[in-house]
Amino acid sequence: MTITRIDQGPRMSQAVVHGGIAYLAGQVGAPGASVTEQTKSVLASIDALLARTGSDKDHLLTATIWLADMADFAEMNAVWDAWIAGSPAPARATSEGKLATPDYKVEIIIVAAVA
Repeated sequence: MTITRIDQGPRMSQAVVHGGIAYLAGQVGAPGASVTEQTKSVLASIDALLARTGSDKDHLLTATIWLADMADFAEMNAVWDAWIAGSPAPARATSEGKLATPDYKVEIIIVAAVA
């Protein structure tokens, strides 16, 4: 059984690949930035991690999005919609919850098939 861990630290790995599936840790943007800027930063991190796992956004299976405030849903979706345009949309859930610090507004967790 092969398990590949990317950017493994003492607490977590940024991505784990097993059985043809890439599991990404929750990605957050620069603390204190706007929802738009945090979402753009998160999606850029996701693109980079997916590339390192041998996948891309055309192979997304699920996306779980956490917002610090559901009032930011439309602003986050504007960035998400532009990013996902032209790719198959994954199954997705969005919820409100307290993130690691009040400076974080968006966290996205991705599961993708490895291409």
